[in-house]
Amino acid sequence: MTLRDRRVLVTGGARGIGRGIARACLQAGARVMIADLPAREEAWKYQLAGSAELANTVAELSALGDVASATVDVTDADSCADAVAAMVARFGGLDVLVNNAGIVGSGPVETFDEAQWDRIFAVNTKGIFLMTRAALGELRKSSSACVVNTASIAGKKGFPNMSAYCGSKFAAIGITQAMAGEFAADGIRVNAICPGFVGTAMWLEHLLPTNATDNTGKDADFNALMATMVPLKRPQTAEDMGQAVVYLASAPNVTGIALSVAGGFEMN
Repeated sequence: MTLRDRRVLVTGGARGIGRGIARACLQAGARVMIADLPAREEAWKYQLAGSAELANTVAELSALGDVASATVDVTDADSCADAVAAMVARFGGLDVLVNNAGIVGSGPVETFDEAQWDRIFAVNTKGIFLMTRAALGELRKSSSACVVNTASIAGKKGFPNMSAYCGSKFAAIGITQAMAGEFAADGIRVNAICPGFVGTAMWLEHLLPTNATDNTGKDADFNALMATMVPLKRPQTAEDMGQAVVYLASAPNVTGIALSVAGGFEMN
C-alpha cells in the first residue's frame, strides 16, 4: 500500500492515535499536515494535547518525510477553514482528510454533566461536519480524494456509563455512511476506522480501573486487562490504526465502511 505524494491532513494528530496515523502515512510516502489544539485544555478529564506536543510530534516525525503542523479547534468553523488554508499553502492541496480529533467522558446518565455531553458531541460529531465541509472544495480538486473518520467500537455497541461517547461515535458512523453516499458522485470516498482498546491517555488516564500511579504500572495493568478481554490477547496500538487508515486511503473501491481494528473484540 502506498500514499506516495498524497497530501494528508490529520486532526488530533499531536499524540496517541493521531500520531500513529501521521507516522503510518509518512511511512507510506504521504506529505502530512498534523493539526491539533493551540493550547491544552486543563479542565478536561485527562490531559489533552497542546502546542508543545504538536511541536514535539512534528520534530519526531520529520525524519520520516515531509511533515508540517497547524493549529485547529474542530468545533470552530473558522478554525477548520484556517487549517485547510494552511494545508493548501504548505502542500498545494489536499487529498486525504483524517478526522481523528476526539475526546471521551464517562459516567452514569443520572449525574452526567450537560456541558461535558455537549463538548463530546461538539468534538466527536460536529467536528467531522465542520472539517469535512471546510475541506470539500480542495477534496473535489483531487483525483484520489478520501475522508477517514475515527469512530470506535463504541460506535457499534453501547457500553454502560458511556452514553455520551457511544452516542457520538454511533453518530460518527452514520455521518460516514451518509457522506459516502453524498460524495460518491464527486469521486470522494468516506470511511471510518473503529479502534478497540488503544493505550492512549483516554484509557490510561481516565477509563482504566487501576491503582497504579505511574505510566509503567498503568501500561502493565492495561496489557493484563487486554489479555483477558481481547481474543488476540493484546491491546491495539496507534500504529495499528495508522495501518488501517493507510489501507482505507489507498483502496480505490472501498467507501462507506466502518473498519473495526479491535483484535477480534468486536466482530460483524
